[in-house]
Amino acid sequence: MQKTAETGPDDLIDVTHLLDDPYAGYAALREAGPVHRIAGPDGQPAWLVTRYEDVRRGLSDPRLSLDKRHAGGGYRGFSLPPALDANLLNMDPPDHTRVRRLVAKAFTPARVEKLREPVRRLADGLLDAVAEVGRTDLMASYAGPLPIAVICDLLGVPERDRPDFRSWTDALITPDPARPEQTKQAVGAMMRYYTGLIAAKRTAPGDDLLSDLIMVRDGGTDGEGHSGTDGGAGPDTDGDRLTEDELTSLAFLLLFAGYENTVHLIGNSVLALLDHPERLTALRADPAELAKAVEEFARYDGPVSLAIRRFPVEDVEIGGVRVPRGETVLLSLASANRDPHRFPDAGTLDPGRDAGGHLTFGRGIHHCLGAALARMETETALAALISRFPGLRLDVPRSGLRYRRTLRARGLISLPVAWESGDEQVFEA
Repeated sequence: MQKTAETGPDDLIDVTHLLDDPYAGYAALREAGPVHRIAGPDGQPAWLVTRYEDVRRGLSDPRLSLDKRHAGGGYRGFSLPPALDANLLNMDPPDHTRVRRLVAKAFTPARVEKLREPVRRLADGLLDAVAEVGRTDLMASYAGPLPIAVICDLLGVPERDRPDFRSWTDALITPDPARPEQTKQAVGAMMRYYTGLIAAKRTAPGDDLLSDLIMVRDGGTDGEGHSGTDGGAGPDTDGDRLTEDELTSLAFLLLFAGYENTVHLIGNSVLALLDHPERLTALRADPAELAKAVEEFARYDGPVSLAIRRFPVEDVEIGGVRVPRGETVLLSLASANRDPHRFPDAGTLDPGRDAGGHLTFGRGIHHCLGAALARMETETALAALISRFPGLRLDVPRSGLRYRRTLRARGLISLPVAWESGDEQVFEA
């Protein structure tokens, strides 16, 4: 029987089994207790919160800080240079409020909706490239290229530079233990790239979000004609500007998160439909239901398993368990979204259910800035795919699929699929 947090701070639960069977593992942990003392992803002690109501409250509890300055001495975590580390995932108000306000206007639902047709054209073009072949790795040819193109277009990243981002993010999200130097090399490459890109856009600004943010940083306009110093409606005081590290870190975060999470939301959603062919048939017949279905896909098998770590600024009680100030708290989104007390029959995929209230995109002031964009991209990608290839199926045994080896995220390494091409073999689980 697994020990829970109440057994004492020195009894750490090994949760590596979550890498292989996360949802069964989280179900056992939820049943055993609301909070558990575990060995975290960095090997240090952490408090894992598993039940929906506790996770929901924790996501918006101001006593749980994202600022690593509140971390206790045992926390190691992931180390980035200051030029990449001054981002929203490490900030509390008022800095978080200031930086988020400067970029939030680019991700409003109305602005995202204007991107729907360009995204659909991009999706159609990617499918055109593989249509005659009859099979493809969907992660490599579709789920990956689509989000990276969208976020790079938004930020103004030249097309020639985009292939590097996949290898960089892979090295950061799932580092190879046998090659630890890869992570450092990826961080160094990203920092050099962002620094160079910002310098280039200072010299020759474009019609893109990064150029707008550079103008705000340098005291120009905010991209909508509002001067940084004239008292207009945009960011207009020195207090609203970005530091140079914040500017570079924001570019890093937007590209990194805007790509990584959407890639795996698309991939996981496609796999969920292939696992449930009756649901796929129903959505193909009624694509107007896709927007609602995306909420269920995000709940059922979302791309983020753990919210960004938090540190109590004072002793707090979570689920009846006392968590000391400065220790690491991990809020399990994957577990909360499968909590049957919030979502009846939570382990069943039901695109028709009201999945509102799922926590995949967070909650409160740290709700995912690009949530509307991720939803729209996933809906558009699924609509194009299932309408184009009615015979879509797995091209490998279900048991042969592999996920990235990380507790933080949930994403497939590859997703080989096939469609009407004369090969009618369908592999069973």
